[in-house]
Amino acid sequence: MADKLADKADISKAQASDIIDIIFSTDPGKGIIASQLDAGEKVNITGFGSFSTKHRSARQGRNPATGARITIPAKNYPHFSASKNLKERVEE
Repeated sequence: MADKLADKADISKAQASDIIDIIFSTDPGKGIIASQLDAGEKVNITGFGSFSTKHRSARQGRNPATGARITIPAKNYPHFSASKNLKERVEE
């Protein structure tokens, strides 16, 4: 991805790699998308899609090895919704 960005934007591969890291890094305190999701914000990339967080409540499940009932804890998780344009392009 960095190679393609460097070619299209006429920048060095190192600069392209840094830009990608600034946007997509999952390290704490880094990455624009992850930081916005941590803050409970939605990130919309026009024509591409949107990133948001969703909440899954605690629920009962079964341990597949033993069959014992277990409680699966509640959690927040990242969600991506592709834009109409992206969905149509991939369908072709």
